[in-house]
Amino acid sequence: MKVLILGGNGLVGSSLDRVLGKSQKVQEVFASTRKDADLFSLEDTQSLINSFRPDVIVNSAAKVGGINANNTQRMEFIIQNLKINMNVFQACMDNPEVKIVNLGSSCIYPLNANNPISEDSFLTGKLEPTNSPYAIAKIAGIEIGRSLNIQYGNDVINLMPTNLYGPNDNFSEKDSHVIPGLIKRMHKSKITNAESFKIWGTGEPLREFLFVDDLSKAVEFLIDKKVETDLLNVGSGNEITIKNLAEKIKKVIDYQGELIFDTSMPDGNPRKLIDSQKINNLGWEPSIDLDEGLKITYSWFLENN
Repeated sequence: MKVLILGGNGLVGSSLDRVLGKSQKVQEVFASTRKDADLFSLEDTQSLINSFRPDVIVNSAAKVGGINANNTQRMEFIIQNLKINMNVFQACMDNPEVKIVNLGSSCIYPLNANNPISEDSFLTGKLEPTNSPYAIAKIAGIEIGRSLNIQYGNDVINLMPTNLYGPNDNFSEKDSHVIPGLIKRMHKSKITNAESFKIWGTGEPLREFLFVDDLSKAVEFLIDKKVETDLLNVGSGNEITIKNLAEKIKKVIDYQGELIFDTSMPDGNPRKLIDSQKINNLGWEPSIDLDEGLKITYSWFLENN
């Protein structure tokens, strides 16, 4: 089996390269980057796929970020993610034998969906306003994939992971997701001996997190399987408040200052736990808990930043 990973430099893409590169199911893996093809170009995307001739494409290419990035770069998030999805799926129209594993996000689900959020909640309500452009692009990707399957026959599986973290994440002070953002800023506060550390919001929202290699192992698990549904949630099944998460990170980093929550800033969705029962029933379970995952992630951060 030949597997082409799109977005090979990112958090998910680099993890997929590690995991699938060791898989007995896979003969050859190519983790492509922007140096190999500009996915904003249909011609480049088609050339990449036609030259490698993969059996499976794992689409992990995306513009991603935290609340601030999503809310302030709304045009970039919707346009860039739409372009990637449109070009990847269109490039496969002449390759119906190619299986596509398309990676989305749990933000596709409505703001007020019942928790844990099942796949049946898809397209049933209003989206979270701060990241709706990104969510719309991911929703469009699912619909394009379904259209490709119906009209051209490609086997398409859409995986909707919960909040991911791990090595090779984007450790930015402003534009990253919550875990790498907290690690980056709290480490800086430790180095500068800051007496306090400020965190957006009340700290009360509940979030679910999944170590990125567990998502990659889910892809490996599904890569040679024919499943009845094209939409599968992938989560840990465990949730934690942002406050308790910050306390865990504080312990891992060994930061001695006080955590202060800025209640003037937005919390985002108050709770978001996805229902991963369908993929669990197929036989996949996560293997790395949050405490272990945070230690691995911080160790990688220290070695690479």
